[in-house]
Amino acid sequence: MSPAERPKVEIESQSGELERSLGFVEAMAIGTGTMVGAGIFVFPGLAAGQAGPAAMLSFAIGAVIAMLVALPTAELATAMPESGGGYYFISRGLGSFLGSLVGIGQWLGLIFASAFYLMGFAYYLSDVLTVLGVTASLPVQVVAFVTVVVLTGVSITGTKNTGDLQNAIVGLLLIILAGFLGHGLLDATGVLGRESIPETFMPFGVMPIFTTAALVFTSYLGFAQIATVAGEIKDPGRNLPRAMIGSVLLVGVLYVLTIFLSTSIVGSEQLSGLGETAIVEVARSIFGTVGAGAILTGGLLATLSSANASILSSSRSLFALSRDALVPDETRKINRRFRTPHVALLLTGVPTAGLILFGRVEVLAEVASLLHLLMYGLMCITLLVMRARRPAAYDPDFRCPGSPVLPALGALASFGLIAFMQPLSIGLGLGVLVAAALWDGFFARDVDIVYE
Repeated sequence: MSPAERPKVEIESQSGELERSLGFVEAMAIGTGTMVGAGIFVFPGLAAGQAGPAAMLSFAIGAVIAMLVALPTAELATAMPESGGGYYFISRGLGSFLGSLVGIGQWLGLIFASAFYLMGFAYYLSDVLTVLGVTASLPVQVVAFVTVVVLTGVSITGTKNTGDLQNAIVGLLLIILAGFLGHGLLDATGVLGRESIPETFMPFGVMPIFTTAALVFTSYLGFAQIATVAGEIKDPGRNLPRAMIGSVLLVGVLYVLTIFLSTSIVGSEQLSGLGETAIVEVARSIFGTVGAGAILTGGLLATLSSANASILSSSRSLFALSRDALVPDETRKINRRFRTPHVALLLTGVPTAGLILFGRVEVLAEVASLLHLLMYGLMCITLLVMRARRPAAYDPDFRCPGSPVLPALGALASFGLIAFMQPLSIGLGLGVLVAAALWDGFFARDVDIVYE
């Protein structure tokens, strides 16, 4: 069938399909809660081992790249405040094929990430109970499985419930981090009498700073999840850009400060030796057992908030695909009582539970990072296309500054960072994209999306 003969999917305002129940605080909590996780509770030891104290520059580079993408995304989101985020923008700007690849990749990538977060949550819960003196052994996979069932159920009973849960989790998490960073920085700078450990700032040279930036960029994947629930955010022209930009700034500062105080207090060599639990030992060095317990609790909350936001965002990607007839129509069904896409949520929660029971989800989290970087680069290109085409329906409330240079830099930085990733992650990511392309060719080849 020729392109001219394909049925057109007319684009209409669909904001009434899902209730706009999320305000600025909830939107900010989705972005921040997704990002405040691995950057603080997993990566400090690994990053310090690769780049030394200069790992703080790696996190700063990640924040700059995230901001280069967040600004164009904010413009696209205020012009098209509908569920689906990157998929919705790219399908309207670059066509249904690339949109389908991104949408399916975004849905699967967030499922992979959710399984990873929930396994981390189960491990942190076990460690917290150990600190509290509870010696009962918890079956990690069972805990993660039960948690995904609960989070999916909460999301089905109302987006507002998910937003309230996210607010509570992130609020408590930020209180813990504020105490840790506040006292820790006074200690690291010598105000409280501690002497910093002297060491070379860039012991391994410049290149490891960039390879480490590629490693830790998974810590900045949360701001785009705000756009996936744009159809449920109140006053999107105001709240979307504020939440996206604000979450990147807040999290970037938290990451840089965490690396600074960690390398100052215990040194990058010792930090590297502590591995993925390094930040717990840093807290123990500052506050003793109480500090270690508080940071373990913070890790528990961080992984839970990341999983909660990822499940919500993943389901909205699938919902947007179904709305455009790129996946079966049943997926767009909305629960009459709760006004939530319960089928899309189940098609997110059930595969996540399956991955948890299967195990070995760590490498899938790296694939999620690659799929997001691809989406980020294409979103920046979409902005350039929209500015050039100037469709009548495109009327954003927020304008990305520095166009076309800034979005072009965002695209180059996103695609360029993929080159620094592990070959296995690149291979698996390409496999997901090939599968998505085959699905598009089989199911959605006669769909052509129009945005005018």
